[in-house]
Amino acid sequence: MNYHLTAPFDGEELKKLRSGDMVYITGTIYVARDAAHKRMQEVLDKGEKLPVDIQGQTIYYMGPSPAREGRPIGSAGPTTASRMDKYAPRLLDLGLRGMIGKGKRSQAVKDAIVRNGAVYFAAIGGAGALLSKAITASEVVAYDDLGTEAIRRLEVKDFPAIVVIDSTGDDLYIKSVEQYCKL
Repeated sequence: MNYHLTAPFDGEELKKLRSGDMVYITGTIYVARDAAHKRMQEVLDKGEKLPVDIQGQTIYYMGPSPAREGRPIGSAGPTTASRMDKYAPRLLDLGLRGMIGKGKRSQAVKDAIVRNGAVYFAAIGGAGALLSKAITASEVVAYDDLGTEAIRRLEVKDFPAIVVIDSTGDDLYIKSVEQYCKL
Protein backbone atom coordinates (compact mmCIF):
# COMPACT_ATOMS: atom_id res chain seq x y z
CA MET A 1 0.00 0.00 0.00
CA ASN A 2 0.98 3.64 -0.46
CA TYR A 3 0.27 6.23 2.21
CA HIS A 4 0.67 9.99 2.49
CA LEU A 5 1.46 10.96 6.08
CA THR A 6 1.82 14.26 7.91
CA ALA A 7 4.59 14.60 10.49
CA PRO A 8 4.66 14.90 13.42
CA PHE A 9 2.55 11.81 14.07
CA ASP A 10 -0.14 11.28 16.70
CA GLY A 11 0.45 7.53 16.54
CA GLU A 12 -2.94 6.44 15.27
CA GLU A 13 -1.98 6.76 11.62
CA LEU A 14 1.07 4.58 12.24
CA LYS A 15 -1.04 1.63 13.41
CA LYS A 16 -2.42 1.07 9.91
CA LEU A 17 1.04 0.82 8.34
CA ARG A 18 2.54 -2.58 7.58
CA SER A 19 6.10 -3.53 6.75
CA GLY A 20 6.62 -3.13 3.03
CA ASP A 21 4.24 -0.18 2.68
CA MET A 22 5.50 2.86 0.80
CA VAL A 23 4.97 6.21 2.50
CA TYR A 24 5.36 9.83 1.51
CA ILE A 25 5.96 12.08 4.51
CA THR A 26 5.09 15.77 4.53
CA GLY A 27 5.72 18.07 7.48
CA THR A 28 8.46 18.44 10.08
CA ILE A 29 11.11 15.82 10.85
CA TYR A 30 14.43 16.08 12.67
CA VAL A 31 17.93 14.98 11.74
CA ALA A 32 20.26 13.52 14.36
CA ARG A 33 23.16 11.11 14.17
CA ASP A 34 25.64 9.51 16.55
CA ALA A 35 27.12 12.57 18.27
CA ALA A 36 23.74 14.25 18.74
CA HIS A 37 22.24 11.03 20.13
CA LYS A 38 25.16 10.69 22.55
CA ARG A 39 24.67 14.25 23.73
CA MET A 40 20.90 13.77 24.12
CA GLN A 41 21.62 10.68 26.25
CA GLU A 42 23.99 12.74 28.44
CA VAL A 43 21.35 15.46 28.85
CA LEU A 44 18.72 12.91 29.86
CA ASP A 45 21.16 11.23 32.27
CA LYS A 46 21.56 14.61 34.02
CA GLY A 47 17.79 14.90 34.35
CA GLU A 48 17.63 17.83 31.94
CA LYS A 49 15.23 18.45 29.04
CA LEU A 50 16.08 17.60 25.48
CA PRO A 51 16.72 20.59 23.19
CA VAL A 52 13.71 19.61 21.04
CA ASP A 53 10.36 18.14 21.99
CA ILE A 54 10.43 14.66 20.46
CA GLN A 55 6.81 13.83 21.26
CA GLY A 56 5.31 12.42 18.04
CA GLN A 57 8.41 13.31 16.05
CA THR A 58 10.51 11.43 13.53
CA ILE A 59 14.30 11.42 13.51
CA TYR A 60 16.07 10.93 10.18
CA TYR A 61 19.54 9.44 10.56
CA MET A 62 21.27 11.51 7.91
CA GLY A 63 24.48 13.43 7.40
CA PRO A 64 23.72 16.40 5.17
CA SER A 65 26.16 17.76 2.65
CA PRO A 66 26.46 21.49 1.99
CA ALA A 67 23.55 23.07 0.17
CA ARG A 68 23.86 24.04 -3.45
CA GLU A 69 22.91 27.57 -4.37
CA GLY A 70 19.16 28.02 -4.09
CA ARG A 71 18.62 24.74 -2.21
CA PRO A 72 18.03 24.26 1.54
CA ILE A 73 20.35 21.25 1.76
CA GLY A 74 22.76 19.18 -0.29
CA SER A 75 22.68 15.44 -0.69
CA ALA A 76 20.58 13.92 2.10
CA GLY A 77 21.03 10.15 2.12
CA PRO A 78 20.36 7.89 5.11
CA THR A 79 22.95 6.70 7.62
CA THR A 80 23.12 3.17 9.02
CA ALA A 81 20.50 3.12 11.77
CA SER A 82 22.05 0.45 13.98
CA ARG A 83 24.60 3.02 15.18
CA MET A 84 21.76 4.70 17.10
CA ASP A 85 20.37 1.45 18.56
CA LYS A 86 21.81 2.03 22.04
CA TYR A 87 19.94 5.37 22.25
CA ALA A 88 16.70 4.69 20.35
CA PRO A 89 14.70 2.72 22.97
CA ARG A 90 14.93 5.55 25.48
CA LEU A 91 13.85 8.14 22.91
CA LEU A 92 10.97 5.92 21.79
CA ASP A 93 9.85 5.59 25.41
CA LEU A 94 9.88 9.41 25.60
CA GLY A 95 7.50 9.75 22.64
CA LEU A 96 9.56 9.46 19.47
CA ARG A 97 7.22 7.93 16.85
CA GLY A 98 9.37 7.41 13.79
CA MET A 99 12.93 6.79 12.70
CA ILE A 100 14.29 6.90 9.16
CA GLY A 101 17.56 5.27 8.23
CA LYS A 102 18.94 2.24 6.48
CA GLY A 103 19.74 -1.24 7.68
CA LYS A 104 18.62 -3.62 10.41
CA ARG A 105 17.70 -2.72 14.00
CA SER A 106 18.40 -4.54 17.27
CA GLN A 107 15.83 -6.55 19.17
CA ALA A 108 15.80 -3.85 21.89
CA VAL A 109 14.77 -1.26 19.29
CA LYS A 110 12.12 -3.57 17.83
CA ASP A 111 10.71 -4.15 21.32
CA ALA A 112 10.58 -0.39 21.95
CA ILE A 113 8.87 0.17 18.57
CA VAL A 114 6.13 -2.29 19.53
CA ARG A 115 5.87 -1.00 23.11
CA ASN A 116 5.36 2.56 21.86
CA GLY A 117 3.42 2.03 18.61
CA ALA A 118 6.24 3.54 16.58
CA VAL A 119 7.62 2.76 13.10
CA TYR A 120 11.05 2.39 11.52
CA PHE A 121 11.22 3.61 7.94
CA ALA A 122 14.01 3.05 5.43
CA ALA A 123 15.14 5.64 2.95
CA ILE A 124 16.99 4.43 -0.12
CA GLY A 125 20.75 4.47 0.38
CA GLY A 126 22.70 5.98 -2.48
CA ALA A 127 19.80 8.24 -3.44
CA GLY A 128 20.75 11.27 -1.32
CA ALA A 129 20.54 13.75 -4.20
CA LEU A 130 17.05 12.52 -5.07
CA LEU A 131 15.91 12.51 -1.43
CA SER A 132 17.12 16.09 -0.96
CA LYS A 133 14.53 17.24 -3.50
CA ALA A 134 11.79 16.39 -0.95
CA ILE A 135 13.39 18.72 1.62
CA THR A 136 12.00 22.25 1.41
CA ALA A 137 13.74 23.79 4.45
CA SER A 138 16.59 22.94 6.81
CA GLU A 139 17.61 24.66 10.03
CA VAL A 140 20.08 23.74 12.77
CA VAL A 141 18.13 23.79 16.04
CA ALA A 142 20.56 22.28 18.58
CA TYR A 143 24.21 21.37 19.10
CA ASP A 144 25.51 23.70 16.39
CA ASP A 145 29.05 22.93 17.57
CA LEU A 146 28.66 19.39 16.18
CA GLY A 147 28.63 20.64 12.56
CA THR A 148 27.04 18.03 10.31
CA GLU A 149 26.13 16.06 13.46
CA ALA A 150 23.98 18.93 14.80
CA ILE A 151 20.25 18.44 15.23
CA ARG A 152 18.37 19.93 12.29
CA ARG A 153 14.71 20.54 11.72
CA LEU A 154 13.64 19.70 8.19
CA GLU A 155 10.46 20.57 6.37
CA VAL A 156 9.70 17.84 3.87
CA LYS A 157 7.13 17.35 1.13
CA ASP A 158 6.35 13.82 -0.03
CA PHE A 159 9.58 12.42 1.40
CA PRO A 160 9.66 8.79 0.17
CA ALA A 161 10.31 5.95 2.62
CA ILE A 162 9.46 2.29 3.11
CA VAL A 163 8.02 0.85 6.32
CA VAL A 164 10.61 -1.67 7.50
CA ILE A 165 9.44 -2.36 11.06
CA ASP A 166 5.78 -1.63 11.71
CA SER A 167 4.10 -0.98 15.07
CA THR A 168 3.40 -4.71 15.49
CA GLY A 169 7.10 -5.56 15.12
CA ASP A 170 6.81 -7.11 11.66
CA ASP A 171 10.25 -6.66 10.08
CA LEU A 172 10.51 -6.39 6.29
CA TYR A 173 14.14 -7.51 6.31
CA ILE A 174 13.25 -10.78 8.06
CA LYS A 175 10.02 -11.28 6.11
CA SER A 176 11.77 -10.75 2.77
CA VAL A 177 14.49 -13.28 3.54
CA GLU A 178 11.89 -15.83 4.65
CA GLN A 179 9.90 -15.31 1.44
CA TYR A 180 13.04 -15.61 -0.68
CA CYS A 181 14.12 -18.83 1.09
CA LYS A 182 10.71 -20.40 0.31
CA LEU A 183 11.38 -19.92 -3.40
